[in-house]
Order: sequence, then C-alpha cells, then structure tokens
Amino acid sequence: MSTNGVKINGMCAAPGAMSSSFFPVESQDSMSVPNGAVCGAGCARPPVDAGVGEVCSEATSGWTRRVRVGKAPEEREMNPNRISALELSVRAYAEKRDGMVVYPSIGTSFDSLDEAYEFYNLYSWECGFGVRLAKSRLNVERKRCMQEIVCACAGKPLRENSRSTRCGCNAMIRLLRSNDKGWYIAEHKDDHNHPLTLTCGQKMHWKSHKHIDRYTKDLVKQLRDNNVGLGKVFSIVGSFFRTVDKVPFTKRSLKTLCRKLNREQSDMDAVKTMAILAEMKANDPDFNYTVQVDGESRVKTLMWVTSRGFDQYRCFGDAITFDTTYRTNLYDMLFGLFVGVNNHFQSIIFGGAMMRDEKEDTFKWIFKEFIHMVGGKHPQTILTDQARAMELAIEAELPNTVHRWCKWHVLKKAKESMGVLWSKNSDFKMEFHKLVHHMITEEEFEAGWQQMLERYSLKKHPFLTQIYEVRHKWAKPYFRGVFCAKMTSTQRSESANHMLKGYVPPGCPMHLFLKQFEKLQFNRESEQSFQEKRTLLIGVSLKNNLPLERHASKVYTRAMFEKFGEELYKCGAHVLDEIVPRKVYRSTHVDAAAREKWSKVEFTIEVDDEESFFSCECGMFEHTGLVCCHALQVMVHFLLSKIPEKHIMKRWTRDANDVLPAHLVRYQKDRGPPSSDTFRHHTMYTKALECVLLGDSNVKCYDVFMTMMKEVQATLLPLSAEKDGMGLAEREHQNQVLVEEHPGELQVEGGSTRPACDGETSCSGIIG
Repeated sequence: MSTNGVKINGMCAAPGAMSSSFFPVESQDSMSVPNGAVCGAGCARPPVDAGVGEVCSEATSGWTRRVRVGKAPEEREMNPNRISALELSVRAYAEKRDGMVVYPSIGTSFDSLDEAYEFYNLYSWECGFGVRLAKSRLNVERKRCMQEIVCACAGKPLRENSRSTRCGCNAMIRLLRSNDKGWYIAEHKDDHNHPLTLTCGQKMHWKSHKHIDRYTKDLVKQLRDNNVGLGKVFSIVGSFFRTVDKVPFTKRSLKTLCRKLNREQSDMDAVKTMAILAEMKANDPDFNYTVQVDGESRVKTLMWVTSRGFDQYRCFGDAITFDTTYRTNLYDMLFGLFVGVNNHFQSIIFGGAMMRDEKEDTFKWIFKEFIHMVGGKHPQTILTDQARAMELAIEAELPNTVHRWCKWHVLKKAKESMGVLWSKNSDFKMEFHKLVHHMITEEEFEAGWQQMLERYSLKKHPFLTQIYEVRHKWAKPYFRGVFCAKMTSTQRSESANHMLKGYVPPGCPMHLFLKQFEKLQFNRESEQSFQEKRTLLIGVSLKNNLPLERHASKVYTRAMFEKFGEELYKCGAHVLDEIVPRKVYRSTHVDAAAREKWSKVEFTIEVDDEESFFSCECGMFEHTGLVCCHALQVMVHFLLSKIPEKHIMKRWTRDANDVLPAHLVRYQKDRGPPSSDTFRHHTMYTKALECVLLGDSNVKCYDVFMTMMKEVQATLLPLSAEKDGMGLAEREHQNQVLVEEHPGELQVEGGSTRPACDGETSCSGIIG
C-alpha cells in the first residue's frame, strides 16, 4: 500500500515513497508511533501490512515486532525491476515541484547501508549540514540489524574548551532491516540546533562532503608516488572535471588524503622492502643485494646490483663515479649511485647503496660488497667527492684504482668561499673555470694559476691555497695519463641523482624508493635501446668525406662518431710541421698569437716504428680513448684509410657489449671463430647453437632451455674435474707454452702449432 502526503512524526512523506512491501512492523525500540495512533499533525498512521511484520501479544498490543534477519547478508540481491530510493524521490519532486529534491521519508527502502548513507548525505548537502555513522546494533548472529546516521554536530565534545563542532544536534535517521533483507528508514528527525551552511564553498568543508572516490584516490596515489606536487595533483584532478572549481572535494581534503597515504606506506617499511627485494630476485635471478644491520637489527646499509648493471660493468666498468649527495628518503639516509658511461656516451647505473652514515667502515663495506657483486673486477678510475672517509676506504679496498675528485664539488666550494669575486660582474669566475676545464699540460696550469693569483691578489687566500696543494686530485692536466672515459667530474652521478629526484617524493619510505629506482633504471635502458637503433639504422652524414671518417662511421657508435667528427673538424685549425720524417711532428694552432700567454698552442706527436700508434703530448687518447685532432692530422698526412687498431678502444665501438668472461673469451667476435681441432668440440658447439635457436622461439622454450642447461651444467661440473688433455682450452694452453719456450720457431695458427716459415729459405723444400 502507499500513502500520498501522509505526515508521520511531524513530517510529510513524499508521494510514492512508502510501499506496503517495504513498510515493516517495528518494535518498541524503534520509538515509532503505535499502529492507528494519531500523530501530532492530526494524520493517522496507515495500517501495517501483515506480510511485513508480525503483531505482538497483549503485552505489546498496538506495537510491531522487528524483523529477524539471522545470518542474512548486509546487502539484498539486486533487482532490475526495483526502483531506487533516489529515483523515487526525484520523481516525487518532479510531480510536486516543491520542497527538497532528495527527502528521507519514513519507509524509504535501500539495498544496502552504503546506498542509505549516500541518500541521506545528498539530503544533508541540500540542507547544509554533514552526516556521520553513529549507533548500530548486532543480532545474536553478529549481523548488523540497526544503524543510525546522524548530523555531524550530534553528540557532545570529547573534552571541554575544544574546537569540536559537536553541539548535541538531534537530526538523524534510523535504519532497520526489512523482510526482503534490505534496509528502510524507521525514524527521521530533522530539527537542528545550529546554523546550516548556505554556500557551496561552505558545504564542501563538511567531512561527509569531502569524500574522494576510490578511483580518484588511486590516481592521487600514483601521482604522489611519482613525486608530483600537491598543487599539480589538484590541477590534474581538476582537468578531469574541466575546471578546478567543479572538483567535488577541497584541496585541504586532498592534503589530508596524502598524509594518510604516507602513513600507510610507512607502516612495516622494512618488511615491505625485503618483500620487494625478494620479488626483484625472483623476477631477475642474477639480481644481487645485501643488507648490513646494526646491533638492534635495524637496517644500517642496503646495497643492490641488477643483472643489467652486472653485464654493463663487465663492458664499461673501467671508469666509474660514486656520489652520495641524494638524501631525501624517510629516514634521511644517504643514497649512493655507482654510475658509468656506455659506448653511446650515456649514463648507466651499475648499482645503488643506501647508508645511514658516511664513516670509513661504512664505505669500506660498500666498496667491498660492490666489487664482490660485479665479479671481482676493480675499476681503473673512480671519481668521488672530497669526503676523507671515502678516500681512506678506497685506498684500503681499491688499492690499484686511481682515485680523483670531481670538479663539480671543487667549483661548488669555490662559489661558497670566494664571495663577491664569484659574482656575475667579475672575470674571476670565468678565469677559474678556464683553469678547471681547459688546461691541458701541467706547465700551462701552473702558469695560469700564478697569473690568476697575481691579478686578483689572492696569493694568501686560504681556500685557493688549500685546493692548490691537492691539485693532483682535481686539476685536468694531472688526469692526462688516467683513463676517465670523458668523465672528469661526478656529473654523471649528479645527473642520475637529479633524475631520481623527479621520480622519488621527499620523505618516501625505503620500499617506495626501490620501486622508483626500478623506473629510473628502465628509462635509462629505453634510451640506450634508442641509441642502438640509431647506430644500426640511421644514415651517416660525413663532414669531411675522408677515408678515416668513413672507417670511423663503421666502427664507432653514432654518438662517438659525432665526437670523432668534431676532432676531425678541429684539424683545420692547426698547421702541421714535420720535425723528423715519419717519426716526430708538431701541430701548431693557427691563432697562436691571439691566445692567452699561458695557453699551449704547440703539441708534439710521435709515431712508432710500425706507424701503428701516434702519441700526442696532449694525452687525450689516454684520458678519453678517443683520438685527438693533433694525431688525426698526422694520420691524414700519412694518407691512412683506416684508424690504427691501437687507437680503436673497444668500449666506444658497436661491439662494445661483446665481452665474455675470461674462460669464454676465445668465443668473442673480435677473436674470430674459435679454433676446433677435435670432432667432439665441433659436434657439441653445433648442437649447442641448435638448442639456442630452438630456445629463442618463445618464452616457454627459453624457460625450459635455461632449466635444462642449469641441470646439465650441475651434472658436468664434477665430471669435468678430470682432464684428458684433448679439450680446446687445454690444447690452446699447450700451444701457448710451446710458443713461449721456442719463440720464433713455432707459430700458433688456430689451435695447432707449426714451424715458422721464412719465405723461400726454410720452406722452399715443402711440397703439398
């Protein structure tokens, strides 16, 4: 049955809002009007449908019993033919065109508590107040059978003299269960004892009206994880609503959400970190990590090296940088990056380390573990900042590695120490940069340094005196004989740190730091793939069209070929003089008279007896692995069509990644096809290549191949301890020993030895 305009408990019910199928009988606890009684407005309550409730005995005559739901779920089954409460309310408003659009009439039915909450919240938005959940009741089966939703100002403050908005407001609705396992409004009070908010801006600051849906929460979480600022997050969310003023929540509520997300991420951080490391290990079996803990079992140092970093270090680990300037995670831990440069002249990340302090023992542990993780190979050169503890650790753990300071830190200290001399209007800054970046020889540096001190009267300046005493650690001329792969500063790791700041938000927990580090690693690998495709497919633009340039375009990667072209172009600015024919040459700059007095304008180039190596006193090849313009000028003078092999450093070539472990080095491309004197080696080699071809068909084949190969390797390892002397490695070793014992008498050709032939004299009698 339904009522039209019936007033119950002093309120007028919306037409069509009450139905006999949803209007249940109530108990005394519901505090509703007795059946047939007259309300304060003089309207009789409609009789109760016997199908909805059960009439009580004489003791409760005139009252109805609450429906017993037992173990029923809190949501009833969906019915496409059932009209929702919101639609009924909107239809009723369309008919009468008066009052509220959304009105919680007694008897209004809902499928779930969430639907009822949203319905009453819409009503509260129209009126100008907020709502919250209040008292509820569970039955003997521990299922909720009653729920009150009250005004946000209901109840009393938890303590006196507070800023609480609670003032004892009585506005509320009470929800009970219906026979069909739904919910209905059994009681509604709309009297408020406080002012109601009128404007949209005021209403949005009620807690119930600042709700952020789960999809928006997920978007905010992803943006914040990627270090997007709060203001930008709000603008991005606003773009989905076309304008910011249409966003259904305030910036304050967004800030509150971000604080909540940060707290959730910080909980159990150590456990989450170890879980991520275990997951990375499972996805990448060659991934390696180690954790150092203190006496309280807290993480003191964490270090990891990916399989990609391990492979890259084998090819490009001759010169590395290590910097610890990044310090923005939750625990204010230092983060150090081991960075190198690949054959495309791009920064590559070998590994990372998080540490709590910068003590000597900590750095010793880090360097020792890093070398262990990358296979035991020490770098030729390492560039770091000026930390004394790091310097001592390198001397102890990397005794054969050349240690240099980065120029970036020297310039930073100079800016802090020189005061007004470092201003834009002073020429001192420009001269100091020349000394740091452009000096080539020690004599040139010494002359320029003394001239600078005299010009600005700085002979007794404490900072300049201090750094001059340790000039061999940072001044470019003292790097001439040290290979640095064009990395004379830790700018590589500084740029990697700068990129990481774009991924990792300040104060992030350790596990999130690891996740974002993976993204940085992936981006670097993507850029490397682009450079490899660029080298492989994109055409070459020759500047001078010389045979040397054409040969360089086939040998070097595209990035290094462009740098080779720059050096070749500089040849035009030098004049070549022959001092000793085919032995010694002098290259002089054409603008020698116009250059600084301390600037070196003449360079001597010496050629070896075989004309296969051109040594220039500028030391650029030894320092960077790239031929300098002075040596190139002599090569052009010799009409060479190819760059001598001794001047081609493999790390800058297209085949730079073709570096195998020491026991497999005979299979590298640059070693030619491996010699095979035995039938068994040739048979196994061919069969292995066939298996590789099949295993490369799809992912499943790859997994099966790797599993079986590990089993085969484990089976053969103990059996291979006994050698019969017929293996390829043993035969090559025997041949090498024979050559060393009889130099000049035997030559090694493939895997066999034969007598050395001297033209027609010693071999003229040999016939086929």
